[in-house]
Amino acid sequence: MILKPLSISSKSRYVSNSSLSRFFFCTSPASQNDEVEVVYRIVTSSSSTQNLKQSLSSSGVFLSNDLIDKVLKRVRFGHGNPLQALEFFKFTANRKGFYHTSYSLDTMLYILGRSRKFDHIWDVLIQMKKKDPSLISPRTVQVVLGRVAKLCSVRQTVETFRRFKKLVPFYDTSSFNALLRTLCQEKSMHDARNVYHRLKKEFTPNLQTFNILLSGWKSSEEAESFFEEMRELGIKPDVVSYNSLIDVYCKGREMEKAYKMVEKMREEDISPDVITYTSIIGGLGLIGQPDKARDVLKEMKEYGCYPDVAAYNAAIRNYCIARRLDYASSLIDEMASKGLSPNATTYNLFFRVFYWSNDLTRSWSLYRKMMDAGCLPNTQSCMFLIRLFRRHEKVEMALMLWHDMVEKGFGSYTLVSDVLFDLLCDMGKLVEAEKCFLQMIEKGHKPSNVSFRRIKVLMELTNKHEALQNMLEKMAIFGSSIPIPGGEERLSETL
Repeated sequence: MILKPLSISSKSRYVSNSSLSRFFFCTSPASQNDEVEVVYRIVTSSSSTQNLKQSLSSSGVFLSNDLIDKVLKRVRFGHGNPLQALEFFKFTANRKGFYHTSYSLDTMLYILGRSRKFDHIWDVLIQMKKKDPSLISPRTVQVVLGRVAKLCSVRQTVETFRRFKKLVPFYDTSSFNALLRTLCQEKSMHDARNVYHRLKKEFTPNLQTFNILLSGWKSSEEAESFFEEMRELGIKPDVVSYNSLIDVYCKGREMEKAYKMVEKMREEDISPDVITYTSIIGGLGLIGQPDKARDVLKEMKEYGCYPDVAAYNAAIRNYCIARRLDYASSLIDEMASKGLSPNATTYNLFFRVFYWSNDLTRSWSLYRKMMDAGCLPNTQSCMFLIRLFRRHEKVEMALMLWHDMVEKGFGSYTLVSDVLFDLLCDMGKLVEAEKCFLQMIEKGHKPSNVSFRRIKVLMELTNKHEALQNMLEKMAIFGSSIPIPGGEERLSETL
């Protein structure tokens, strides 16, 4: 039997003597990362369930909870094939005495939901309820509702929420809060407000309920009304409540109200935190006062609050908006002196400026610097780069970006590939386009219909029928062929 790592709140699990030595004598971080990579490659390249089982068994890698968590995380951020990940999840879950962690369950549900595999989501939840219902948490509810809300209507999202009543060991205010948070993030604050008023008699709103409802308003009037309702119910606001209201004021350029709210916090013995100051920094940038915002970084230290990466990013954003890149760069140096490392958001602020100023040289230099620092770009940065490469017809740079994405698993393959295939087809690089196309399919991602049609027509025009047939066979894993409305001849003429 395999031990599930224990926490204070977890149930007791047991392990056989043969596994104890492997469990308590850990491998080094480097070798563990290698094992994660080995298992990830097996999961993403297996052609069948039997092949997956055989490869995992022969790999010699011990499938601990920690390793499974990391592999599924890798699949999520590497945009791996959801059904292959599900086979891995089921294979590990079926081992005698093994229990997945809540993190593994939520990550698996996220991967399935992103690919609209809702039937599989409910299958997994039903199995988890039978084996270990304690794994289904309010976060689980929010993960599933988030994927549904992203693709379906508010009514369908609420219906899904109702469906959880038979699955979760709780169906209380925590679940209600998960629904409201989902609607705030994936729909609109107005939708969240309407659902709150419709269902609030079934649940007892608490501090977290109002903090969720205060979190995303652009209108200070709406936020103030919820703040007032919270007080009327006898719920005392905390630092999160005040931060939400201050953030609304700052985004609305109502800085006087924001400062008054900070003073009110202090009167109630609630100390402003780094999030409070980050909102103030952002608000000052919106009213064109980036230098005053930078002073806030210094002033907050006097109150025993030290800026983090997000606070510095807010100040850097202000200077980027003002096109004062020297000052923005100096803040990165200041971050480094404080032991803080720039993240993907930091770099994205500069990529945005370079893209709009059509600066290919500095964009490429920053990208290489970013990769050397081990910081992987986010999808926005990738899109700024690939569009700039296309504009300048830089095929080699575009292919290097794509190679890094495939190798390291960052960015959206679907969004980047559309621009990449346009560039390669425009430049007559059909061999390269075919290779990238097949790499994308191997990663479990379906190329867009537009990209497929264009490559298909060009292959037919150049008599690459064998290569085209290979592509069609590979595309069969997605379950349907891609029709070409209007006929191939008309598309050829258009191209």
